[in-house]
Amino acid sequence: MSALDEQVQGSHYKSCFIQPIEYITLNKLTFSQGNIIKYATRYKDKNGVEDLMKIKHYVDLILQLEYGIENPKGLEY
Repeated sequence: MSALDEQVQGSHYKSCFIQPIEYITLNKLTFSQGNIIKYATRYKDKNGVEDLMKIKHYVDLILQLEYGIENPKGLEY
């Protein structure tokens, strides 16, 4: 049995053609990028709005830590 065949707490990744961890690893994404992928993949099947808010938080972290934008929430889109 592969570690990818087992999921702790839920089954929200079981229906994915490729699991987020596989995509994240194969594409050598950063921690923040990986979390964005993870939450975007599961939000409909797990935590809904809470997971979407987590995506926004990780985008804000990238803007601050990688681009030096101190108050990313104040940006206009």
